[in-house]
Amino acid sequence: MADMENKYPKFTFTWIGGLVLLAGLFVGTMITSFFNVFWMLTFKENLQYRDWFFMISNAVGFVGAIAFFDFFIVRRTTGKKLNFNFSPTNFYTYLLIFPLMIGMMFISEFITAQIPTTGPFFGKYYDFFTQLMDKLTDDPIVMIIMAVICAPIFEEIIFRGIIQKGLMNKDVEPWKAIVFSSIIFGLVHANPWQFVGAVLLGCVLGLIYYKTKSLLLPMLLHGFNNLCSTLLITYTKTESFADAFKVSEWIILAIGIVLFSLFYYLFMKKYKVHYSEI
Repeated sequence: MADMENKYPKFTFTWIGGLVLLAGLFVGTMITSFFNVFWMLTFKENLQYRDWFFMISNAVGFVGAIAFFDFFIVRRTTGKKLNFNFSPTNFYTYLLIFPLMIGMMFISEFITAQIPTTGPFFGKYYDFFTQLMDKLTDDPIVMIIMAVICAPIFEEIIFRGIIQKGLMNKDVEPWKAIVFSSIIFGLVHANPWQFVGAVLLGCVLGLIYYKTKSLLLPMLLHGFNNLCSTLLITYTKTESFADAFKVSEWIILAIGIVLFSLFYYLFMKKYKVHYSEI
């Protein structure tokens, strides 16, 4: 029984852990950069223009960050390797959390739509951001793999599994740990239009992780959120449910508030199961 209770290391997250994550990300990025230089010298081809190489570069950077935190923080402070609970839950839980997520997405869209995309500051920034996103990849398969599979796995491990859990292990109040990790999650997107959605997304995912103790559910919801965004961008050229459904943003907001409020209540009040992580 003692072995089961000690299955998951009780590490903490501090500013040193943040620096270790950044160092691992830097090393992972440098490895792919050196490989690209070697490839250019040998085969006279710049892999930076290949969609698959961009996808691998991101993955290696994330893996480097996680590996560094595991080796330099977790193993040295707990004597155990980094390990997380990826257990599924009962079907009823999924019926609650997916509508909850959709409500959050609708509310997020309305708030994001209020941020200007024109003007002396926002206009130039928005044009730069749009051009940057357009250059990332034109391959829908690579985009789906990156956004729907890779990003949810790696980002949930880092922001929920490492940062949020590490703060809570440090006896930070759960709601503060959820908000703090969500704000960091929003800031790394480096633009105001994704910041709002990322923070709200992070808060919902953090709440669900806190309640269920399983990283599988936040990963699934994160992938669902990114899949919806990818489909909207691919088929409507916008990231807007209102444009896709040909309705007002106010209707999207109203539906979002109803969905979020109802299923938040059901999830928090009616469904009081709080899993233990063993």
